[in-house]
Amino acid sequence: MELTRRQLLQATGIGAGLGMGLRAGPLLAAGTDTVRKPYQMQRLVHGVAYYPELWPEEDIDKDIAEMRKLGINVVRMGEFAWSSFEPQQGKVSFDLFARVMDKMQAAGIGVVLCTPSATPPIWLTDGHPERCHKDENGVIMSHGARQHASYFHPIVKQACFRIIKQMAETLGKHPALVGWQLDNEIKCHVAEDFSDAAIAAWHPWLKQRFGRIEKLNEAWGTHVWSQYYQRFEQVPAPFKTPFLHNASLSTAYKMFCREGASEFLFEQRQILRRYSSAPITHNDNPAFNLHHEKQMEALDFASYDAYPNDKQWGSLVFRSDLYRAAIPGRPFWLMETSVSHNGWLGNHQPPHPEGFLAAESVLVYGLGGEAFCYWLWRQQRSGAELPHSAVLSAWHEPSIGYSQVLKVNETRQQLEPLLVEYAMAPAEIAVTFSDHARAMLETENLDKRDGFPSRYRDVVAMWHSQVQQLGYHRDVRFENASLDGLKLLITPAMPYVSPEFLHRVMEFVQQGGIWIAGPVTGTRGKEHTVPTDAGLGLLDDFAGVHTRFVVPLTNTGTEAEAFDQRFEISGWCAAMTPKPGTKVMGMIRTGVAAGNAFLTERMLGKGKVVVLGAQPHGEQADGVMQQVIKHYAQEAGVAAPVQASKGIVVSPRINSQGKPLWVAINMQPETGELSLPAGARDAISGEKLGLSVSLNQYKWRAIQFSL
Repeated sequence: MELTRRQLLQATGIGAGLGMGLRAGPLLAAGTDTVRKPYQMQRLVHGVAYYPELWPEEDIDKDIAEMRKLGINVVRMGEFAWSSFEPQQGKVSFDLFARVMDKMQAAGIGVVLCTPSATPPIWLTDGHPERCHKDENGVIMSHGARQHASYFHPIVKQACFRIIKQMAETLGKHPALVGWQLDNEIKCHVAEDFSDAAIAAWHPWLKQRFGRIEKLNEAWGTHVWSQYYQRFEQVPAPFKTPFLHNASLSTAYKMFCREGASEFLFEQRQILRRYSSAPITHNDNPAFNLHHEKQMEALDFASYDAYPNDKQWGSLVFRSDLYRAAIPGRPFWLMETSVSHNGWLGNHQPPHPEGFLAAESVLVYGLGGEAFCYWLWRQQRSGAELPHSAVLSAWHEPSIGYSQVLKVNETRQQLEPLLVEYAMAPAEIAVTFSDHARAMLETENLDKRDGFPSRYRDVVAMWHSQVQQLGYHRDVRFENASLDGLKLLITPAMPYVSPEFLHRVMEFVQQGGIWIAGPVTGTRGKEHTVPTDAGLGLLDDFAGVHTRFVVPLTNTGTEAEAFDQRFEISGWCAAMTPKPGTKVMGMIRTGVAAGNAFLTERMLGKGKVVVLGAQPHGEQADGVMQQVIKHYAQEAGVAAPVQASKGIVVSPRINSQGKPLWVAINMQPETGELSLPAGARDAISGEKLGLSVSLNQYKWRAIQFSL
């Protein structure tokens, strides 16, 4: 049950009383059907996607010989093989895959098996368009690519679950099996499902959420444009309309579909667990249209896919920080990346420069990854991804990525003994990632200015990047994640601040933490409505401010002042006045909101609540954001940041005796400098180092320090 406004204010000491002893419950722990045990990494995984169903079986032995040369110790198979498993409905055989797994086991290569639900065979949807995904324009997806089936349709789900059950029964205890992957990049190509099957599930979802239709009408304000409903079955899916749907409806439908995709993965997990104890993952990506936090309930460890070119390496840092924190205590896997260029029929990227792939691997392993895996082993000879690079060419010879994979293996062998001994050091700063906020900002993009990220994940990544550039070790944590170990929490662009989230933040702040509520945070209610009790909802009282109005400053040239700097602000701005006990840290100096505060802080217990009501803009934006972060990191007692040139990423690690290790890598084309504490030594060569070290492009060091 949600805390009422009065109860929350009482709990925070703002209202009539102090402390109710309330504790908001997080989402279910990952792997809820098993006891979470401490995990000790034994090796670094060097893996590749392998498709034996596409090539002559006599090539398998040659493939394995090449894999051993390259240090490949895990292959991933099966995600697109349903038509090979079951070419005709009811005629199922896993014999080929059993033989491949036997050979892999003999060669010392582990196997990750994938459930094949991403690409159902033709017999499942042929003549049955009602079983397919339908988009908001009413266009029905057809067989021929992937993710064309509706995961809401009972016949589709039944067929998926049947082949998964048979697969698990047959191969689930094979000694080569080291893990399962659920589906493949679920919802990467499609968004909300508007099929009849999805809409049939939509109405029970609403009924479970609201109980009575009157509650939905009240929460959504449906008398606007006479949208009032008499029963749940009348509530439409947000198909294309002459103008726009109610924001509440649009956001709710996104959440419904994304929770449904996550539930589909969890149902797959339940089937696998009846026949196999191997750990379970899914190759995720923040861009995919599912509830990323909720899907972690289906997983034992997190994994993600990323295909950056040499200018986009920052995406590896952001995703590693997100998926490392997603399931605490369990290292993540990078399940897919390209050995050189990625590509498909409509596009391709330039090949990686020399050394970039090995640098990527150091970045991922150093940031807490257990696995670095490629898509794919052998270049596709058919299909939609012909231009994509691979370890071997279609004619079965070393391809452009082959030599770089060899270098990754050399790097892995150097890093492995160190990273097995040294676990990731805990982060003291985190940036919040909210699936609900993402859905809301897709419904209502609250900042349209040129140069500002148009997608929610990019807004979070922008703040994360500022923390990383300052040299602070950091996490990206889901909205319902624990705040344990943190000293500074940054929550940008989270329109709805729930009582449960705010209560956890209250405990965090009272114990000495500092919370920065970034621009747009608090500006909307749970059902994507405008708050009617205060401009920032519960945040007004919690932060000790009165929000006079929330106004768009985009393209107005509005100037503000904070930390002895004058700069432009833009986007939606909460123009505030302080309540007693609240300190103004930044004022709006020009424009329609002049004379109001946009940056405030309030002491609460041992910590502080900070509201940044508008986004710094222009040439000074990065500097102002970094000034805010650095100022409050110092006040919170966060450890001093690493001093390094831009582009050098340092991953701090620590062993069981408390001895520190840094893994430092330069991802920029220019030589950079890294400052070191006294007593530094190269962890591989044993060389004593001074108070700084130079790193050339794509060069790295593992550095130990005396206690």
